[in-house]
Amino acid sequence: MKLIVQIPCLNEEKTLPLVIKSIPKKIPGISKIEILIVDDGSTDNTVEIAKRLGVNHILRHLVNRGLAKSFSDGLNESLRLGADIIVNTDADNQYPQKDIPRLINPIMRGEADIVIANRQTNKIRHFSALKKILQWVGSSTVRFLSHSNIPDAVSGFRAYSRWAAMRINVVSDFSYVIETIIQSQSKRMAIKSIDIVTNPPTRPSRLFKNMLEHIRHSTATMIRIYTMYRPLYVFVNIGGFIFFVGLLLALRFFYYYLAGNGSGHVQSVILSAILIMVGFQIAMTGMVADLNAINRKLIEDCLKRIKEMELRQLGEQKI
Repeated sequence: MKLIVQIPCLNEEKTLPLVIKSIPKKIPGISKIEILIVDDGSTDNTVEIAKRLGVNHILRHLVNRGLAKSFSDGLNESLRLGADIIVNTDADNQYPQKDIPRLINPIMRGEADIVIANRQTNKIRHFSALKKILQWVGSSTVRFLSHSNIPDAVSGFRAYSRWAAMRINVVSDFSYVIETIIQSQSKRMAIKSIDIVTNPPTRPSRLFKNMLEHIRHSTATMIRIYTMYRPLYVFVNIGGFIFFVGLLLALRFFYYYLAGNGSGHVQSVILSAILIMVGFQIAMTGMVADLNAINRKLIEDCLKRIKEMELRQLGEQKI
């Protein structure tokens, strides 16, 4: 069984050696361990240091394309290289690489398709109280939307089986962490979590400039991905609420009309008619979006089959 540890990098010349040197060299049940560096347009000596440290594979972006694109490209490259299990970790040495055997164990036992490390953010000392609260709120929201029990939704220390990696399609331009959980649950993948203790911080996070930007992007991602996978539910509920408000205004007008005071409440009739039409149109939009979602599922199935054919051809060429 082959394990590939992929590490997205952006100017990580100082911390990358710490990560690579701490990756286990042998794991029971794993015949081969390889390291893939996904360089996202680094301008320092990240690539040179990776080569000097003897990493097995380097995938380079000539310009910065973002963490989501780096993760997705790394996943596809790992599949092409024949990985049976793929571990994604960060290059800032936040995660303890010694826990990789524990991370992949549920996959090896056939109990999970994806395993996500729980950083136990409430115990991390350098996290402010506000950050801990926001982490809890964000993870709770993702659990609610995905109907999962993952305690740390934004953890980047993850393991994917080959089966799961074949079915993951990242569409976000920013971070993949929330999207892949909602997507995986929609595709009925088994997700588990293990507790870890993070290493001391080596530098501030560079994914987002500030907490407000992080909240804005995370919220937008949750709304977008949830709507993409459950469009009928989202649009029908929004449209139904607006339709119901319009109906209440109509009933209000008829109440006053029957009481002999209808002429003073014509505005209610106009607003009611507008809300009822808007609500109905939004619900119909949900019907169209649901039909598009069916097409998306068919396209994803075709994409999976294409990946399988390409990987099979690569395997035959190697033979």
